Order: sequence, then C-alpha cells, then structure tokens
Amino acid sequence: MSFVNGLHFNNIRGDIYGGLTAAVVALPLALAFGVSSGAGPIAGVYGAIIVGFFAALFGGTPAQVSGPTGPMTVVMAVIFTQYTSMFPDDPSHGAALAFTVVIMGGLFQILFGVLKIGRFIELVPHPVTSGFMSGIGVIIILLQLGPLLGHVTAGGPLASAQALPEVFANPVAYAMLLGLLSLVIVFFLPKRINQLIPSPLVALLVGTGMLLLFIPEGKVSLLGEVPTGLPSPQFPVLNMNWSLFTDMVKSALVLATLGTIDSLLTSLVADNITRTHHKSDRELIGQGIGNTVAGFFGGLPGAGATMRTVVNVHAGGRTPLSGALHALILLAVVLGAGGLAQYIPHAVLAGILIKVGTDIIDWDYLKRLRHAPKAGVAIMFVVFFVTVFVDLISAVAIGMVMASFLFLQRMTDLQLKSITAINQPSKEAPLTDHEAAILGKAEGQILLYHMEGPLSFGAAKGMIKRWTEFNDYQALIMDLTDVPALDFTSTRAIDDIISDTLVMDRHVFLVSPRRRVMRFLKNQGIIEKINPDYLHKSRIDALCHAARILGFEPSGCET
Repeated sequence: MSFVNGLHFNNIRGDIYGGLTAAVVALPLALAFGVSSGAGPIAGVYGAIIVGFFAALFGGTPAQVSGPTGPMTVVMAVIFTQYTSMFPDDPSHGAALAFTVVIMGGLFQILFGVLKIGRFIELVPHPVTSGFMSGIGVIIILLQLGPLLGHVTAGGPLASAQALPEVFANPVAYAMLLGLLSLVIVFFLPKRINQLIPSPLVALLVGTGMLLLFIPEGKVSLLGEVPTGLPSPQFPVLNMNWSLFTDMVKSALVLATLGTIDSLLTSLVADNITRTHHKSDRELIGQGIGNTVAGFFGGLPGAGATMRTVVNVHAGGRTPLSGALHALILLAVVLGAGGLAQYIPHAVLAGILIKVGTDIIDWDYLKRLRHAPKAGVAIMFVVFFVTVFVDLISAVAIGMVMASFLFLQRMTDLQLKSITAINQPSKEAPLTDHEAAILGKAEGQILLYHMEGPLSFGAAKGMIKRWTEFNDYQALIMDLTDVPALDFTSTRAIDDIISDTLVMDRHVFLVSPRRRVMRFLKNQGIIEKINPDYLHKSRIDALCHAARILGFEPSGCET
C-alpha cells in the first residue's frame, strides 16, 4: 500500500487547476460555516486547511476535497453551543471542551477505519440518506433566514422557525438588500461566468463591495476582526467529571458517525465521476486524522465536501495533490489577506449558505415521490422530521430500524413463500414423478415439509403456523435439502415441530445433504431426537423409507 493513495505526477497541470478552483470555492464557504458554527470564521478556514490537507494525504479517495460541510457544521454548532453554555463565566473553557469533542470524534473515525466499518455505509438505504440530507438542508436554511434579513440566529431550527414571523415583519433594510443580492448571484449567475469564477466567491466580492461603496457604517452586521497567521495549539481538556465525559463521548460519536456518512457518500460521488473505486476504511482513517489535528488547532471538523470535490474533478483534479494544494492555497490566503475578511457582511454569508442548504436537499427523490414505494417515502419523511426537530443521530437510527423491519418483513414473506407443506401430489410442489407417485399412494399419511433458502427468526412463527394446518398424517418428512443456513430461532421452530410430532407418536424423517446445517441442528440437540435410521441425504430416500414404515412398498424404491 503506497503512503499516499492514488498519488502520481502524471496530472500535475490538472491537479494544480483543480486545487486552485476548489480553494476559490472553499474560502467563502469556510468563512460562512465558521460563523454558522459559533466558533468564528477563522475556525472554518482552519478546518478547511487542516482537514483538507490531512484527508488528502492519508485518505482513500484520490480526487476528494475535504473540509467543513453543512451537516458537520450543523452538528458542531449544537456541540459548541452546548458546551459554551455550560460555562457562561468562562466561555473559553466551553470552547476548549467543544474542540476536545472534535479530537475525540476524529479518533473515533480512525477507529472506524481500523475496524473496517467503512463498508457498512452501503447498507444505509436511500430513503434514510435522502431524509437525512434533506433535513440537514432545511436546518441550514432555517438557521440562515434570520441573518439574511439582518437578525441574529434564534438558536436551533425549531427556535429559528418560530422566530420567522418576527424576522419577516422587521427586516433590516440594508442587510436584506445585501442578502437578496447574494441569493440572486448564487442562484442565477450565468453558467459561463460560474465556470470561470464560482458564484459563492462572486457573491462575497460583490456583496462586500456594495457594503464598502454604498452602505453607511454600522448599518449591517459584519464578520469583524478575523485572526491571521498560523493557529495556536489547543490542547484537549482532560480534567472532567464522568457525566461530562460521557456526554462528550456521545457528541464525539455523533460527529464521527456523521463525518463517516458524509465523507463516504461523497467518495461514491467521486467514484461515479472519475470511474474509480475509493478505499472506504483508508478514507475514514484520513478523515479521522484530519479532524483530530483540526481539533488541536481550533478548526471545525470536516468531511468529504461534495461541491468542492465535483468542482475539483471538473477542473482536472485527479490525485491527492489537488486536495492538498487547495488547503495550502487557503493557508496562503489566511497568512496574507485574512484581515480583509472583517468587512464581509453576515447577510452575504447567509445567502451563500442558503444556496448550500438547497443543494443538500434531495430534490431528485422528492420529484419521484408519487412513484416511489410508499414504505420508503414514509421512512424518508420520518427521518426528515426527526433530523430537523430532534437530532441527527436519532434520525439515522430510527430510519435504519424502520428500514430493517421493512427488509425483515420482505425477507420473511419470501421465506414463507418458499415453504411447501403437502400431503398430496401438486403441480406447484417441487416433486419428481416418482416422488409424486409415492405421495399419491400414501393417501395423506405422509406430510412433506419442504423449505428453501436461508431461514431466519422472522419466518419461525410462520413455519409453525403452516405445519399446524395438517393433522391427519403418520409420517413427517422435514426436507432441508435447499436450506443453506438457518439461525437459532428457526431451529427452535423446527425443534417444536419435530418434538410435537413425536409426542403424537408419529414418525419424523429429516433430509439434508448439507454438513453445516446438520452440524448446527446437532449442536442444538435436535438430531438426537430423531431415529438415526430416519436421517437421509435425499428426499426420495426419505419418502421410500416412510412408505415402507407405513406398510406399503412403493415401486421404484430400492429395498
């Protein structure tokens, strides 16, 4: 495994242009995310620099550009507010706790990569990710409508929604003008211009220029002084009580889980565009290293950024050089021109973030709602509302539970359809002519209970219910020929059927040529209940044996 995944020097020109273009897009977004998080604009830029550089260096998606994203910023805003509000007399201590959570979240991501959890992202169904991402988009929009019209963010999405009547009734005129101008630019900038200079940067420059040229001082809320130079280390806070520590672990797991989902979804986007295959677990390790280092230097946590990654690829970036270069360019801007950022209006950044929010919403799925499966639509809306009004991890957890139950129900239905319980020949039954002849001659005295496919706990109750439909038989043949695997609960159902049949003083034959299945049944104490002579590897042998036991000699059977 090479030290830097996907690194080569055959695409220098494309990587340079891709990194430069991605940096131009990343700068206004990093500033906006920093403000939105509550940690300050420079925290967003530091996060873009640090996460962008280390994720490119150690990650598993060569063309990916990483940094603060909308979903990660929403979570970080909650974390930053939570811990700074705990210490109103010493907000710096609360901020140190918040960035300690970022460090812990990064370490969890590294652990996820080491444990090879990355592959499980493919198990998250689309309705869950759709509802989750759309919810994140709506949260960003709700949080930014206040600043867009010159008001301070009211708090969480619910508080922001409740404050909207007051916000719309009393807009700050100059802020509203700049905010609407920013929205017009990011939504309607001609495509040809947008390809040369990204719309967020155009909005930033035009909005700030309008402020400096035409708006009286003090009429609009500004970023204010932005630190320049290299960040100072912020060592993690270790002297904490157990209750606080467990809260921080939970917050860190939220960050790590969300960063994992966010990054690997973007990795899939990068794969689709570049026709390559990323390394999920290595990507998690790279993202984890980036977030850990970012926490040490007061930077926002980040993830693979879809917009920046797509811009990078379209501009020619294909290797980690482009992601690392994007970070170095941002660093050069901070060192050389960071002071100019103090004149950027909050309303302009709000307009840029509202565009980010609308881009995150899964419009493609919403357009397909009429034709989408009803169960998937229900899951999507539940995840959406829980994301917006409760919390992100609960939303994903609830969505996965709902999707799992839906999947289990579908698999159970398929398993029950595969069960055939017959005591008379039938065209629907999987029988040969010889087998059908034996059943016909038995005149209902033999019950053939045939199952197919892997059996799970979901089908256990149905298995017993199907068996209870038959009473008048003298020999039961449990045919597991086509069952490759079963679980503990399904073996309990088989055990109950066999035990109850034996209690009624009837014969039980078991058919299975598979060693794995027979070994599992033996370990569960089921095989020992059956006469060893009644164990067969083929169904025809069991049918012939049962016929002889019942007192008639079927033709075609060897004696």
